Amino acid sequence: MSTPAPGSDLNRRQQIAQTYRMTKRTDPRIGLWVLGAALLGGLIGWFLFWLLPGSGVVGLVFQVVGAFFGALIGGLVVFGRRAQRAAYAQIEGQRGAAAAALQTLRRGWKVDPVVAFTKQQDVVHRVVGPPGIVLVGEGNHHRLRTLMTAERRKHERVVAETPVHEVVAGSGEGEVPIPKLVRHVQKLGKGVKGPQLTEVLGRLRALDANRSSVPLPKGPVPQNMKGMRQNMRGR
Repeated sequence: MSTPAPGSDLNRRQQIAQTYRMTKRTDPRIGLWVLGAALLGGLIGWFLFWLLPGSGVVGLVFQVVGAFFGALIGGLVVFGRRAQRAAYAQIEGQRGAAAAALQTLRRGWKVDPVVAFTKQQDVVHRVVGPPGIVLVGEGNHHRLRTLMTAERRKHERVVAETPVHEVVAGSGEGEVPIPKLVRHVQKLGKGVKGPQLTEVLGRLRALDANRSSVPLPKGPVPQNMKGMRQNMRGR
């Protein structure tokens, strides 16, 4: 008898259990919320299938199936949203929080953490996707202004025809809070198409190859968001 391969259902269950425990630390009522959503979803599913034509055993079977899937979907949706909210709450204020949040972007986005930094540990991350190039700063707003202006000029020299956006992540005035960062980046529009994106990435690799070889202050990427990328993506 074959043994379960890595990444099998067992590992997925362990990941979900770990996410649940992490969420419960900041959201003690997560179990009640998921249970309530499952019950409501099951009731809606049962009612919808009850409205369909049919009676007897066949009708009852469809109602049970509808209730099951309604409960499953309702529970998963609420679990995913509250787990994501808890993960953001736990990483907000930590160095690297913006990079961790950006890593949840789906296919079609390229995230490069810490492409520039200052001695005071202010950092700039780079996101390449449909809006073009997005430079995301973390740290002191005033120091970042100079750093991001320099980075913008470097990128514009290499990809002059590609839009370059600047975003500062944080809780201050004019900054984008970590929980809203991904949505903010996604709403920046569509300035680059698929074939153009490949060309842009190629030019950026040449830019990065000419950068200083000084080790970058990578900093810890919060583990909570790593689990979130695996379990909650797309929900």
